[in-house]
Amino acid sequence: MTTSQLKAERRAAKTNDAGAVVVGGDYQGLGIVRSLGRHGVPVVVVDDEPSVARFSRYTTHAFRSPSLRQDEQVVETLLGIGNRFGLDGWVVYATRDEIVAAIARARDRLSGLFRVPTPSWETIRYADNKGLTYHLADELGIHTPRTWYPQTSADLDRIEPTRWPLLVKPAVKEHFIYTTGVKGWPVRDRAELRRCFDAASAILPPGEVMVQDLVPGEGDTQFSYCAFFKDGEAVGRMTVRRWRQWPHDLGRSSTLVETASVPSLVEYSERFLRAIDYYGLVEMEYKYDAGDGRYKLLDVNPRTWGYHSIGAQAGVDFAFMLFADQLGFEVTPADARPGIRWVRVTTDLPTAASEFARGRLRFRDYLRSLRDVEAEAVFSRDDPAPSLADLAFLPHVVRTRRPRRRR
Repeated sequence: MTTSQLKAERRAAKTNDAGAVVVGGDYQGLGIVRSLGRHGVPVVVVDDEPSVARFSRYTTHAFRSPSLRQDEQVVETLLGIGNRFGLDGWVVYATRDEIVAAIARARDRLSGLFRVPTPSWETIRYADNKGLTYHLADELGIHTPRTWYPQTSADLDRIEPTRWPLLVKPAVKEHFIYTTGVKGWPVRDRAELRRCFDAASAILPPGEVMVQDLVPGEGDTQFSYCAFFKDGEAVGRMTVRRWRQWPHDLGRSSTLVETASVPSLVEYSERFLRAIDYYGLVEMEYKYDAGDGRYKLLDVNPRTWGYHSIGAQAGVDFAFMLFADQLGFEVTPADARPGIRWVRVTTDLPTAASEFARGRLRFRDYLRSLRDVEAEAVFSRDDPAPSLADLAFLPHVVRTRRPRRRR
């Protein structure tokens, strides 16, 4: 019997007892835990931060890792827990970009123990590095913001923008966001461009600093395509409008989202995913540019995303779809119903407060925006403990995720 046949037989024997390992337990991980737990699937949560998911009634076990920011730390943590507790054939869910990258690079090694829906690095690299994302999108006729790739400060003189501000941002965001607390730095003139380029170059590896047109608009101009994608087709599909985000200009996370019908995003996104032979859960972020009337691709997130739990309310339970497919069950295709709203109150309230102060939002309109909300990121009547933990962890979140001052 070959090694692959032995692994297949071991998995078949474990199918009835299979569960899931969720790596990263913030509210995003909580959404996975609840999706699977409500179907009777045992779930283990692994995180290196205070985790609301560990308090869910649907979490079977929770483990705290010293760190999950380096490839070997992720792999050794997973293999150690999997071997110690006999998690043969369990499905691994990644919730952060650096975890996705670590799993993709070690996919063959991890697949000896787990079911690993994360694609290989050959596929993931087109999402991990925005330079590759934008180059491929341009080849496929998908609109992106105009982008420059300066190697040195001397290259900045060759940038000829049609409008200011521009945006200095990283090609691989984990190297930047954990240091600065933001996704990029808007710059309003050449002097500021040079200062921010030099500051970013001190943080990022050579060649990873990008300069990009900053598409005008805030949260209400942002849209996303979300899917469970397999064999060149979307088995589960959803498009959304991100009404509010935090921070309001370059949002790290959505705070108020509504499912919508945006056919052009479906066409663009599925063209891209076919080109990289994608499998699994994915969110692709776009921004609508009123200047030319185009949706422009910003990010490809090859994992669950913050508001994925809205899918269950809209008829597309993404996390469970992936789990069922990994275990070999037939999954019925589904499209999300438009008009379903999701909110994360603990970040939407401060976002709304800043909008009040800027005169962009009236209190009456804010209350109206919450009237038809059907899903909250953390609160659930059948699982209340994570909501209490979320409030307790709020000072930690504010302290660790607020933007750092630019040097």
